Amino acid sequence: MADEDFMRLALAQAGEAAAAGEVPVGAVLVHQGRVIATGRNAPIASQDPTAHAEMLALRAGALARDNYRLEDCELFVTLEPCAMCAGAMLHARLKRVVFGATEPKTGAAGSVLNLFGQTQLNHQTQVQGGVLAQECGAALQDFFRQRRSAQREETRGAHPLRDDALRTPDPAFDGLPGYPWQPNYLSDLPSLARLRLHYLDEGQGGSGGLTYLCLHGNPAWSYLYRKMIPVFLEARHRVVAPDLIGFGKSDKPKKDSFHSFAGHRQILLELVERLDLRNIVLVVQDWGGLLGLTLPMAAPQRYRGLLVMNTTLATGEVPLSAGFLAWREMCAKNPDFDVARLFARGNPQMSAAECAAYNAPFPDRGHRAALRAFPPLVPEFADSPGAELSRQARDFWREHWQGQTLMAVGLQDPVLGLPVMRELQQVIRGCPEPLLIDKAGHFVQEHGEPIARRAVDFFSRT
Repeated sequence: MADEDFMRLALAQAGEAAAAGEVPVGAVLVHQGRVIATGRNAPIASQDPTAHAEMLALRAGALARDNYRLEDCELFVTLEPCAMCAGAMLHARLKRVVFGATEPKTGAAGSVLNLFGQTQLNHQTQVQGGVLAQECGAALQDFFRQRRSAQREETRGAHPLRDDALRTPDPAFDGLPGYPWQPNYLSDLPSLARLRLHYLDEGQGGSGGLTYLCLHGNPAWSYLYRKMIPVFLEARHRVVAPDLIGFGKSDKPKKDSFHSFAGHRQILLELVERLDLRNIVLVVQDWGGLLGLTLPMAAPQRYRGLLVMNTTLATGEVPLSAGFLAWREMCAKNPDFDVARLFARGNPQMSAAECAAYNAPFPDRGHRAALRAFPPLVPEFADSPGAELSRQARDFWREHWQGQTLMAVGLQDPVLGLPVMRELQQVIRGCPEPLLIDKAGHFVQEHGEPIARRAVDFFSRT
């Protein structure tokens, strides 16, 4: 039998683990071309943290061989072994280990560390990865997708509405074009203080995949990324796209005074920690950049790339642009401006239904506190709230950023267009020449599909 045949037997064991509610990992132990033992994940059922598929296969194989040394044996496992299992394999003196999908969080065969490459050890086991990697990764992705769906059902209605907040009725979001994804909610982050935060969480990002963290600005919401998300998912990456409090499907405090630069930043920091996001490509535009560009300096090990579009760092050291001041004045004079009309004016290619989707979260004036509050929150002076954080972020991007950067600029943007982005380009260490989108305005994501495809290719090569 070939390696692929043995890996399919391991996949069958993984399927049995999934059916039992365990993470779907399976293993088979082979001696001179014959299967002598199998194993599937069982730590939940056995209440045993060591009951990984590999460990159970090794135990059964040792009994079958009447010897804890398994020198002529090969182990096939659907997921890259962790440090515990890799250590056991080395102690058993396996001849060879073959795995399917990589494990970017705990993999000990090259992803996080490589115990098999330690020549100081008294035994070396051959290791090979990537056998039926797509099938092995898909089994894990399907399992976690179903589990998230079940969790959504369990928590539906588990987020009572605060007296000082509003919640856009669910029917307002029915049938929005190009937005098929299921909602996820959190209300127990410390900084939320029981407000309900909505976020999309699609794909798994395993097998070396990335997590695209997509942050919107004002007056948009996660609907803004509907043309980019499918591209990221098609490439087998994970996508997390939150709605800031006051926007989209998230709760909307009634008072404008709720909103602050530090408060929204803290919510995002806590969300990244709660979801334990890693291998992040930070995707930002507008306020998504004002806030998002201050995040990586708090946990740089989590971030691998930056996709930055029409935004800035507001350090309070230079005057705000004339375009932004005009926008702020318009918002102040017209607090009930038509969001759909705003999008239609700058994006003639959008359908009327797409434009209307941007109005969906804001059925009346009471739901629009964030839209009123955000323009004055942009740090204008050196002592403005958020300005010092932005200066610290500027220094981080200039001196300490180790990841890769892709910049895309909508050239028709009168507020945060090419001149502003050129200044930001000079700040970000190693930022190459930007991708110029001639027909795009401020909301670059409305031309986002080719940008997303460029990003998938760019970050897969870096």
